[in-house]
Amino acid sequence: MKLSISHNVLINRQITARNGVPLVSLSKKETSRPEDLYIELSYNYPKFFKMDILCKWAWISAEYLLKNNDEFLYNGLQKDEIGVVLASSHGCLDVDKKYSNTITNFPSPALFVYTLPNIMLGEICIRHGFKGEQTCLISERFDTDELCFWVNDLIENRGMKACICGWVDIADEEHDICLFWVTKNENGLILSPATMQKLYKN
Repeated sequence: MKLSISHNVLINRQITARNGVPLVSLSKKETSRPEDLYIELSYNYPKFFKMDILCKWAWISAEYLLKNNDEFLYNGLQKDEIGVVLASSHGCLDVDKKYSNTITNFPSPALFVYTLPNIMLGEICIRHGFKGEQTCLISERFDTDELCFWVNDLIENRGMKACICGWVDIADEEHDICLFWVTKNENGLILSPATMQKLYKN
């Protein structure tokens, strides 16, 4: 059975949608901050407000991806069978700059913990209890060939049954996120670089 994308989320300044359907009633201006989407979800997860901007966007996007009505997509799977592969261009550059500014006086431990881009994977996994394989990629562009390679490897060779994968890039005031839920499922779109690009561009 081939790997397939059964759900996807696309969030940027132009659209906030899950499986091509707009997610929220907020205006484009009002969804320019992850906090606005967090409030829309009516969550009670205080740690969210301590995260850096990259983690906030990755975390909130994963929430929209994984919540399917009143259930989560991973219900019925073992937590150690769920992998996460995320890519970014700018990584945690925003918090790196902020942390650098604190070094001349007193380095901020609260900022230091977010000075690696893979922390966004950690925040998602902590929230949902995922214990499977994780990979954080840094590339200049949304490299769907590389993402497909890693997801195929995790599911076909590393014992994963499902994988969150995609692109989370934050630069200055811009956010560009596209996440996918990949499993061995006949009902989804066949996983391929072309399919990922098509969903990303739509």
